[in-house]
Amino acid sequence: MKAVCNTITDEKKSHEIAGATPDQSEIAGLVEKAVTGNFAAFGDLYDIFIDRIYRYVFYQVKDKMTAEDITEEVFLKAWKAIKSCKGREKTFSSWLYRIAHNQMINTLRSMKKFTPLEEVEIYDPKQEIGAEMERQELLKTLDCLPERQKQIIVLKFIEGLDNQEIGKIMGKSEGAIRITQMRALAALRLRLGSESKSTKAPIISYAIDKV
Repeated sequence: MKAVCNTITDEKKSHEIAGATPDQSEIAGLVEKAVTGNFAAFGDLYDIFIDRIYRYVFYQVKDKMTAEDITEEVFLKAWKAIKSCKGREKTFSSWLYRIAHNQMINTLRSMKKFTPLEEVEIYDPKQEIGAEMERQELLKTLDCLPERQKQIIVLKFIEGLDNQEIGKIMGKSEGAIRITQMRALAALRLRLGSESKSTKAPIISYAIDKV
């Protein structure tokens, strides 16, 4: 898969997307091209979503190498199945997250257990120490939640998806997502209520304030 990803990167160099993150219509346009077999267009989609998918997976598995392997497999499966997006270009994001969701579950089932938190490698040479501590704090906090609740919190407050998109990814109704989200936030507030906000990662404080 790494070879595939490298090929995507090489082949799309002359097709870079300029400016800010593309909007929904621009993404739909790239999907339309990718559906016809345009590898460069899929490379642009890879560029847009790679960090988002990796981040979503990493917050679930808490292991850098496992997250990288899952993310690579997600994009390989996405390319193989891209033709199924014909006529559904506007829902590409939810479709891609759904692939990541399923791949992550399959991988974790095969592993039978999660990697202990103390074994997690969190390394980014450009990351400031404060940001790294924030990420570690977030991982520790989310670890108290059941897997379904954790996934919803990550998709909602880290990835910024709405309940409809989350429902499509997880195969649940918006109402079910909303209820599970409320339970997760209540659990976070109960666990962290006695702590000072200054000791929490900003995203945690933001999330529990939604209860």
